[in-house]
Amino acid sequence: MKAVKAGEYAFILCVIIAILAGLVVGAGLVGTSGAWVALILVILGVVVGLTTVTEKEITPFLIAVIALVVAGAGNIFSVGLAGVAGLDVLGRIIDSILSHVAIFVAPAAIILSLKAIYALASKR
Repeated sequence: MKAVKAGEYAFILCVIIAILAGLVVGAGLVGTSGAWVALILVILGVVVGLTTVTEKEITPFLIAVIALVVAGAGNIFSVGLAGVAGLDVLGRIIDSILSHVAIFVAPAAIILSLKAIYALASKR
């Protein structure tokens, strides 16, 4: 039970860090969020992957990860809003937030994918 709570707190913390880092980087206040932010997001993503998602929730989680990665791929929002006065910064912020979220969900997705493969392989 304590591990699940730790995973929930890690998830909330990841979302907060991703949003804050996305805002700062997307608005152009700094060039990148730095390796430390990425490392923290990866570690917290591992915690989430190991503790929070149950076997029943693996498939919906992985589908959501795919949707997030596709939405963040190619800086769609930056490109789409580039010509609109005042909204180009919003596009960069959205893309940056999605990139930071992807950094944190990637390790969780890898762990959960391996769990799903193991469960499929061991059912024989």
